[in-house]
Amino acid sequence: MSLGDEPGYPETGHTRTRLPESDPYGGASRRGGRSSSRSLVTVVGVVVLLIAAIAFANRGGGGDSPAAKTTGGNGSRPGTSSTAASGTRPVETKSTEGIPTGFAHSEQGAQSAAANYAVTLGSTGMFNQDSRHRIVTGLYTSAAANDLQNAMDSAYSANFLSKMGLDVNGYPPQGSTFVSRTVPVGTKAEQYDDSSAKISVWYMGLIGMSGSSSTNPVTTTWKTWTFDLQWVGGDWKISADTQTDGPAPVPGDDQAATSDEISKAVEQYGGFTYAR
Repeated sequence: MSLGDEPGYPETGHTRTRLPESDPYGGASRRGGRSSSRSLVTVVGVVVLLIAAIAFANRGGGGDSPAAKTTGGNGSRPGTSSTAASGTRPVETKSTEGIPTGFAHSEQGAQSAAANYAVTLGSTGMFNQDSRHRIVTGLYTSAAANDLQNAMDSAYSANFLSKMGLDVNGYPPQGSTFVSRTVPVGTKAEQYDDSSAKISVWYMGLIGMSGSSSTNPVTTTWKTWTFDLQWVGGDWKISADTQTDGPAPVPGDDQAATSDEISKAVEQYGGFTYAR
């Protein structure tokens, strides 16, 4: 189901989610589930992060930097420096709200910012109105944030949260663990100068409800999230963003974990601060 199928959601036309054919938690079978205005582009770019979550809820009922140039041969592969860690310290401080700040005024700093912003925007904090407002205000330019807040509140409606198995404040029922994580695999600078950057983040997403009564287990998605960044007030801020599917690797033969194992893993394994 695409985001445009939900009443009141803007049509993106670019993103889809592939759902698993079976439910390791024993749940019910699933069912399929530019404008010229820059503000509209920004709204669409952010709200598109809900697509994987909406599909889950409906299941149960320019050029590279010189370092990135390819080498010869029949195929091509990136140079060593394009995939190796830069060693640049990614962030100096973090706010009390856990929003990453203080990234370097460099191409590496922009890539680090984009990776960490993807993590924050893909977190469970986006499902609570107060924390979502702080996240959007903290990560976006003031103009983009002003355009987004009402649209995001409408997207994360009480009806939507209920479909996700969450209460009106975005919290799961007692005994269950709601999982929403973004795990960056790599970043790429599509364009960079001192005042702006376009950075793509290839990531794996985790979304689902873990609990003994859950019929919608935690599943994975693969996406590429592209951020338009501006250098504002001594840090990188998002002015617009978009997402596309994949690239997704071929699924392995790993046995699906039990609900209890997933809940414990989420509680015991914390996230990272990502650096390019």
